[in-house]
Amino acid sequence: MSTQGVRLHIQDRYVVMDNGIVQVTLSNPGGIVTGIAYNGVDNLLEVLNKETNRGYWDLVWGAPGIKGTFDVYGNSTFFSILNKAIFKCDYLLDFIIKSGVAFMSHLSRNISRIQGTFFRVIVQNDEQVEVSFTRMWDPSLEGKFVPLNIDKRFILLRGSSGFYSYGIYEHLSGWPDFDLSETRITFKLRKHMFQYMAMADNRRRLMPLPDDRLPGRCQTLAYPEAVKLVNPKDPQLKDEVDDKYQYSCDNIDNKVHGWISFNPPVGFWQITPSDEFRSGGPHKQNLTSHVGPTTLAMFLSGHYAGQDLNPKFKDGEPWKKVFGPVFIYLNSGPVGDDPHWLWEDAKIQMMNEVQSWPYSFPASEDFPKSDQRGNVGGRLLVLDRYVSTDLISANGAYVGLAPPGDAGSWQRECKHYQFWTRADENGFFTIRNIRAGDYNLYAWVPGFVGDYKLDDLMKITPGSNIEVGELVYEPPRVGPTLWEIGIPDRTAAEFYVPDPKPEHINKLFINHPERFRQYGLWERYIELYPESDLVYTVGVSDYRRDWFYAHIPRKKEDNTHQGTTWQIKFELNDVVQGSTYTLRVAIASATLAELQIRVNDPNARRPLFTTGLIGRDNSIARHGIHGLYWLYSVNVPGSLLINGPNTLYFTQPRCNNCFQGIMYDYIRMEGPP
Repeated sequence: MSTQGVRLHIQDRYVVMDNGIVQVTLSNPGGIVTGIAYNGVDNLLEVLNKETNRGYWDLVWGAPGIKGTFDVYGNSTFFSILNKAIFKCDYLLDFIIKSGVAFMSHLSRNISRIQGTFFRVIVQNDEQVEVSFTRMWDPSLEGKFVPLNIDKRFILLRGSSGFYSYGIYEHLSGWPDFDLSETRITFKLRKHMFQYMAMADNRRRLMPLPDDRLPGRCQTLAYPEAVKLVNPKDPQLKDEVDDKYQYSCDNIDNKVHGWISFNPPVGFWQITPSDEFRSGGPHKQNLTSHVGPTTLAMFLSGHYAGQDLNPKFKDGEPWKKVFGPVFIYLNSGPVGDDPHWLWEDAKIQMMNEVQSWPYSFPASEDFPKSDQRGNVGGRLLVLDRYVSTDLISANGAYVGLAPPGDAGSWQRECKHYQFWTRADENGFFTIRNIRAGDYNLYAWVPGFVGDYKLDDLMKITPGSNIEVGELVYEPPRVGPTLWEIGIPDRTAAEFYVPDPKPEHINKLFINHPERFRQYGLWERYIELYPESDLVYTVGVSDYRRDWFYAHIPRKKEDNTHQGTTWQIKFELNDVVQGSTYTLRVAIASATLAELQIRVNDPNARRPLFTTGLIGRDNSIARHGIHGLYWLYSVNVPGSLLINGPNTLYFTQPRCNNCFQGIMYDYIRMEGPP
């Protein structure tokens, strides 16, 4: 390890940070990372790319109401101009989806690579260099640049095998309204070096080259991100499917990912030590690394959620947020050693970064240090009298602080900060290093439906340590369980996930716990149910085998689609005609779908219940197994039920394409109190 102090070299067109281990070159004043020199390699970034296409911050924005990230086909370039009026009209929406038209114009979303216009040195000494590249908004930029002040920061420390980056975004009162669809940091690495990708112990592999996705070498599948490799440079990859969404990850697990070069043995890793600045809470899914070789630090996106996770700034709303810091970690090993060890080392470094959070070295006053933050602790218990008359420990509960809102609002919150932890087996929890501000405390408990919210406002001040004592969550419940399907865990992973077609395999996910990552599983429904739709008989069927993971349309011979109706058959004795039964339906994901429920009469003109059109998660196409969580409680009059066999008809009528559908989390029928 070098003992050299950190040096800063300022040139006309470049700024170079150098600590003797890593040398980072940034454009001046743009703040684009044009070069990363390390371990004898002059540049780890792709030198064949233009300098502006190597390491950069970018964002996607648009005028209010522009639907920039809605894309039922999985292609982020589709449907960029659907305005509020269109989305309020189901007929027009269906027509647009069916036609597959991509509306592109000056009104569509803007993809902006963030170029600074002013450079300044924030810190410069032997121990640390921090530099800033800013772009300030002014009225002459209206319509041309996102109405934000943006300050990109880069930090290099003495002895550090890597560098840090964070951004400060600010929208001042009275500035134009806009929607922000996505923001991130992107690094594009040298393709002849970095060909092995890792993001989890069981999700790492030798990846295709970007050339393998070019015309003639691949076949585009249902959407452009997914291709079948027909003539890859590595014959072992022939006939496999590559799709960047197969490597998506929940925020809570998205701490480190990156690439390994075998010759020379070098690792390039993106480490995110905290989720506090990410949108949507711990279960929001984001992209990680994918063929390029590309590595992303995702801060904000509508993936697996749709417009709900795109912050919208109206009426001149003031706003400021710090994204990051994140750490770009570089490691290397001796020639001849197993280069896979670099992944193990990256995980160790990730744990060190997590333990060091919040960092003490960022110079911006907008990033509070540990002594400027607060902590909250307590215990969560569950009271469900139809499970136990005693209080139950909320074992493994997700407990968090997020901006004030309704119960469950945290999963759609995308403007501010969130702080989450998991309770231990006895329900005890501690949430540490919370930024000062006003919050609600939220939770959800695996094994129980619904969301908990502590009604008292939680006011965090610097240095505060708040003990909330014992909190009791009473999940939605009216009567005893008559029957249930699935596990209330907010995913559809426990249901039947079929094997992919032999011609659509990613070998990584064969016999894998996340087998739902395989491409094209939705196509298997028609093969499993060629003549009629799914029928589930309570007490006979097994949801692990007999409940398809996604309720989707049926594809017909002419390549059109039709809605599907699933049946749940169950027996009842001693129906109380004057009472009300309760059906709980928890939905793990919905994509431009609708659930209609009928009782014992499939041809009833009006359903007993309908959700209406819900969801833009696109989780079916993106192998996500969950998106946003929805919970419905349906009152079923006893007069609709009979002694003996009964049938519930679950109809999903929306059918313009194969990705419109629902993933169920859990279904329960409760008797009268």
